[in-house]
Amino acid sequence: MAKSMYHQTKDRNLNNNLSVLETRKKNTASRLNRNSKIFKTIINAIQEKKGENIISLDLRKIPEAVADFFIVCEAGNPTLLKAIADEVEHEVKERCGEAPYKHEGRQAQQWILIDYVNVVVHVMLPEPRKFYRLEEMWSDAVTAEHND
Repeated sequence: MAKSMYHQTKDRNLNNNLSVLETRKKNTASRLNRNSKIFKTIINAIQEKKGENIISLDLRKIPEAVADFFIVCEAGNPTLLKAIADEVEHEVKERCGEAPYKHEGRQAQQWILIDYVNVVVHVMLPEPRKFYRLEEMWSDAVTAEHND
């Protein structure tokens, strides 16, 4: 059965967003934890802009993982998606002095990935989040919820 144009576009977005992670190595010199300043700053920025269903996946014990943590959240619409991503980048720059290594997905406005090497932020609309099921892809990871 042929894939719909919607699913072909989604597959292309997944490949674009995840392939960016394959082109670099995580920094093993500075291991993060949930109390790290950058981790807390990201969670707070998402909460400030009303991101929903916020979870973190602890990937530190998974050898093939490309980061120590994934932080995943939902935005109800494309405007909020961009606002959350902008807030994360602004707050991390202000409070931690770090710019992202890379970010992807701002044009498609379905899923924005912000790569800080050891922590990768995924801001997603509900439909792509259900479709890609990152939590299931990384089911070996310890998951924590970060909702108010």
